[in-house]
Amino acid sequence: MDITQLSTWQQLETQARQMRGRHLRQLFAEEPQRAARYSLELPEFLFDYSKNLVDDEVLVNLLQLARDTDLEGLRARMFSGAPINGTEGRPVLHPALRGGLPDPVELDGGPVADLVETELGRLKEFVNLLHNGGVTGYTGRRITDVVNLGVGGSHLGPEMVIGSLRAYRRDDVRVHFVSNVDGAELADVLAGLDAETTMFAVSSKTFGTTETMTNARSALRWFGELAPREAVLQKHFVAVTASPEKAREFGIEAQRVFRFWDWVGGRFSLWSAIGLPIAIAVGFDRFRELLDGAASMDRHFHEAPLEKNAPVLMALLSVWYCTFMRYPAHAILPYEQALHRLPAYLQQAEMESNGKSTTRAGEEVGYATGPLIWGMLGINGQHAFYQYLHQSPEVVPADFIGSVAPGHDLEGHHEILLANMLAQSQALMNGVDREQVSAGLAARGLGEKEIEKLAPFKVHKGNRPSNTILLRRLDPRSLGALVALYEHKIFTQGAILQIYSFDQWGVELGKGLAAALQPQLESGELHHQDASTAGLIDYYQRVSKGAPAPEPAS
Repeated sequence: MDITQLSTWQQLETQARQMRGRHLRQLFAEEPQRAARYSLELPEFLFDYSKNLVDDEVLVNLLQLARDTDLEGLRARMFSGAPINGTEGRPVLHPALRGGLPDPVELDGGPVADLVETELGRLKEFVNLLHNGGVTGYTGRRITDVVNLGVGGSHLGPEMVIGSLRAYRRDDVRVHFVSNVDGAELADVLAGLDAETTMFAVSSKTFGTTETMTNARSALRWFGELAPREAVLQKHFVAVTASPEKAREFGIEAQRVFRFWDWVGGRFSLWSAIGLPIAIAVGFDRFRELLDGAASMDRHFHEAPLEKNAPVLMALLSVWYCTFMRYPAHAILPYEQALHRLPAYLQQAEMESNGKSTTRAGEEVGYATGPLIWGMLGINGQHAFYQYLHQSPEVVPADFIGSVAPGHDLEGHHEILLANMLAQSQALMNGVDREQVSAGLAARGLGEKEIEKLAPFKVHKGNRPSNTILLRRLDPRSLGALVALYEHKIFTQGAILQIYSFDQWGVELGKGLAAALQPQLESGELHHQDASTAGLIDYYQRVSKGAPAPEPAS
């Protein structure tokens, strides 16, 4: 369908123009119970969406848009295992990895739940053996360090979760991450490790990703003369992949190849065997709690009515701002040190999913399909880019994320942290007008001329929308629910905006070009290159061969 021709869509366009003339202060004044009415309390957190530029009339139309675009039908198809990843002909079943399907699903003649539980059982057995000292290297010493070699979804998810669960990390086996094909990262990690007690987890869906396999081959060479190549691969390498035969061809023992499936997108795969580093870092039981938290959000997304459905409401607000209000960016602002990698993780999850310009019908879209996602830890951001959030002409909606219980026992820190989070969302909402600024400056003893000169610079217009997600505490279960909340938000956005959220063809073009450019970069023999690329390769060749730098201009 052409959704822009829906009467609901056109009403929302009109309402967006009208809402630009209203202020959040006005909305709160008109509805004293707004905060209570526009909040949802779930088992793991409170979701407060009251500081958004919407009223009941807007929400009614947004919810109707979800129904008009058959969100509920597409949601049912996803949970049933239908191939909703249309360009690749695949189901989208990451909820199955955590027991989040409402009904049994069979693929390839067997129950998906059985496949998942079998692999989780293998994962549990290996992780427990590792923690008990039963996994040893070639020389018989127990493995004390595991280096995850992956990139994208095989890296960001596990790294984010382990950082987020810092309070639950075990200290008997350390986990490290290498994703960059720039050898500096691998060299830095290896510099502090002992080859006899180190194991590498090669995590790649295809087991052919250039960056990951280059790092794997370099890791293999790092062992030097410790043992024959075959013995090193058997004792110091495990694989996590949807292509187990390729891992075995590489030389990794079959019993140390852990599998996931092509119906799991890389950026939604941390719940699968890709979560091996998580299970190692916090123990398998905590990993299972993470899965259980995500499954609870799956049930909420599947069962809750749209108007009380947290992922749906978050997605509708995102569509409202990006597509109708024309706000092109969205900030993720955690006020929790452990969540420092969450903005980067959500940036990949959303922008790789909904950064599309073609509808499911193969037509070019005529509207924005997703915002630019960015952000960082809130306290650090306050001293970095909040100036932009408060006073730039551009409006950037934001998600503030914190927790009631601190992840430490240092007195006084947490209250300061949360006070800052609440103050920033309040300041973005209310701002401070010319009259308030002038009164404040007068109270400081400034004269009329000084006030007239300084006041314009201190005005904050406010009216900057935000959500606040306040966890009871940051633990494996609540983290699982939080990540699944955003996963289902992403699905809902794509469903409403008529795009395929689960392919990633935009990633493939650059990979293909890089593969063709690499031999030309090495040899200097150029074939069919544009003038800029040819010039850059020429410069690389000259400098790498010792050409002197030009004399500075006089």
